[in-house]
This record gives sequence, C-alpha cells and structure tokens, in this order.
Amino acid sequence: QVQLVDSGGGLVQDGGSLRLSCAASRISFSIVTMGWYRQAPGKQRELVARISSRGTTSYQDSVKGRFTISRDNAKNTVYLQMNNLKPEDTAVYYCNVELWSIDYWSQGTQVTVSS
Repeated sequence: QVQLVDSGGGLVQDGGSLRLSCAASRISFSIVTMGWYRQAPGKQRELVARISSRGTTSYQDSVKGRFTISRDNAKNTVYLQMNNLKPEDTAVYYCNVELWSIDYWSQGTQVTVSS
C-alpha cells in the first residue's frame, strides 16, 4: 500500500513562509508525478502545484511566484516552499500521487495564515 506522510504546516502571519514535506513509501518515487493540493473550509480540493519525474513544474495561477515545488528522489520526498503567504492560502494541504488511475493522498497538514 502506498504511503504518503506530510508535515510542515502551522500558523504564520500574512507574508510569512512555510515549507511542507511529503515522504512517500512503497512506490517507485523517481518515476512518478507528485502533486500538492489544498482544501479550504467549504471549498473543493484544488491542485496547487505539480512536479513530473523529470522535474517539470506547474502551478495554480494564484501561487505562481510565491510557491515552489521540488523533489528529492534520494529521499522519496516532495516539498512545497511557500513564501509571502496570504490569508487566502489557509487550507489543509495534501500531497498526491496517481497510480493506475488511483489517487493516493497524504493525511493532510493544516496551514493557517493570519492577517
């Protein structure tokens, strides 16, 4: 069974920074695309950023220039560096991998940005 374990969330002030981590196990990490999603209260889960096995990245427009997704294949870990955080970034953040049309999710880590 695929396991994704995330960490790094917390409470920060407007303009602050956080770095999320997600450690994967029981998958061939280096060959899969990894993603970070978030879900705010009362809203649907949305894609924040994605990184391919080759390191190609893509971002939701609202986080471009502020968030950076990266991966360390030696550690089977994907990161999300979040700078200049805004109150509207408040959400539970999840990492994700899709394998054979099945989505696997981490447990979620709360990010709260106070104004």
